[in-house]
Amino acid sequence: MAEKVGFIGLGIMGGPMARNLLQEGYELVLYNRTREKAEELAGDGAEVAGSPKEVAERSDIIITMLPDSPQVEEVLAGEDGVFEGVREGALIVDMSTISPVVTRELAQQVEERGASMLDAPVSGGDVGAQQGTLSIMAGGSEEDFGRARPLFDMMGKVATLVGSSGAGQTAKACNQIIVALNIEAVSEALVLGSKAGVDPAKILDALSGGLAGSAVMEAKREKMLDHDFDPGFKIELHHKDLGIALAAGREYGVSLPVTAILDQMLDSLKAKGRGDRDHSAILTLIEDLAQHEIGDGG
Repeated sequence: MAEKVGFIGLGIMGGPMARNLLQEGYELVLYNRTREKAEELAGDGAEVAGSPKEVAERSDIIITMLPDSPQVEEVLAGEDGVFEGVREGALIVDMSTISPVVTRELAQQVEERGASMLDAPVSGGDVGAQQGTLSIMAGGSEEDFGRARPLFDMMGKVATLVGSSGAGQTAKACNQIIVALNIEAVSEALVLGSKAGVDPAKILDALSGGLAGSAVMEAKREKMLDHDFDPGFKIELHHKDLGIALAAGREYGVSLPVTAILDQMLDSLKAKGRGDRDHSAILTLIEDLAQHEIGDGG
């Protein structure tokens, strides 16, 4: 008998992830702060709960997909939270991107309640969430990972147990460093090439087949060329993620000099009112510095 799944957080990522589970026949109990988002999925066979506590009372596995550490702490440990209703033997799977330190603290509290927890942040953006092709990096026990694996297979194409509690969040911090630096590098290349009179689309065509080619370049190509910066993954969220990476660097004594520069660039974009734009809008900051928008013809 399939386990009943609770899903908390139905935003840009969580909504399509939950829908993929529904389409595969899973029975879901949903909660979202904005109830309408949960009710949109209820017509597809899901139940809507009135609180995270109620989700936990009615679920064997509880998935959370929330913006940051404070929201995860509130949903799990706050009033009417998951901890007030979690069953003994239940599994909590936090697929948000939060601090590894907070993750380990919450996992300890979960264990004290006779349940268990995986941290399982994802990469792949809104398109990956919609298509069920996310990359999932998990921290926790092999037993819990095996229990959650059928769900991961419905939401992603790659799921990897990278270590014990908190390791998934550490791997996600590493992922976010690489993605941000990739977008910034592509932005510099496009602005340089365009201001020198070369068609940006041709630049990407030429680079994609060589060592400079990347999944980031392909995924963000059209957004950058068309200046379509509807999110996607918001600048303000990527800025939050780089803050997590820099905090981990301080904790473990690792210098992250270029990550620190990107952190400041994203902060500048937020100050310019672009924090709600897709992170590919890093391009616009390089354009500002060059006083040139790609495609302007030099």
